[in-house]
Amino acid sequence: MVPPSSDSTTAPGDAHLTVDELAAAAGFTVRTTRYYASLGLVPPPQRRGRLAYYGDRHLAYLELVRALQEHGFTLQAIEGFIAALPAEATVEDLALQRAMLTSWSPRPPERADLDEVQRRAGRLLSTADLALLESIGVLDRDGDHLVVMPGFAEGVELLGIDIPRASMQAASDAIRRNMEALVTELTDILRDQVLDPYRRADPSREGAERLEQTLPTLRRLTLEAVVTGFQRAANAVITQSLTRSR
Repeated sequence: MVPPSSDSTTAPGDAHLTVDELAAAAGFTVRTTRYYASLGLVPPPQRRGRLAYYGDRHLAYLELVRALQEHGFTLQAIEGFIAALPAEATVEDLALQRAMLTSWSPRPPERADLDEVQRRAGRLLSTADLALLESIGVLDRDGDHLVVMPGFAEGVELLGIDIPRASMQAASDAIRRNMEALVTELTDILRDQVLDPYRRADPSREGAERLEQTLPTLRRLTLEAVVTGFQRAANAVITQSLTRSR
């Protein structure tokens, strides 16, 4: 898997960064940057004799890779995502993709071994405990490592509640099913009524970066609206139940 060559999309004078400068700009080590390039996560560099140079498009790919990592994607998943991008994707397109992928959680997932996971849990976790934490989405697996997701502490707290685990699983399934439907609808609205008009009005990279700075506020307000909406709906159901029981 290799993204389209930068030779066809980058003017000769645009590629001006060495691999050391590219790595520093992206916040990766040179070794990691070279490794990602070997996986095809960035387009090939421009060659000038024996020297390789990189430009804004290469940096945009690396910034997108970082956003995907912070969103919990494995390298294998990132390879698939990068491979599916349109060949003509511009720096602005990649910036908008990154803006959309900025995590809704204030804390990114963290890879850990079983001992570290149990230390964070403050207890020994049985195979059944781990399976439940995975099924409710607060623990994931990445090869031989576990991935601690936001909400892990709350998930561990559930293990100590004296209710059937089948009930926890059923509640988790109901939440996930309804949340996925809600997120799909909200994402369609965001894309069709916010991102697309924004792209047409200001298709520059600076415009995408301004949008990326705006999205955290929009996400915070959306999360508050979801919580408030759930509370209001729960109160309405309780009220209806009490009314029927009279």
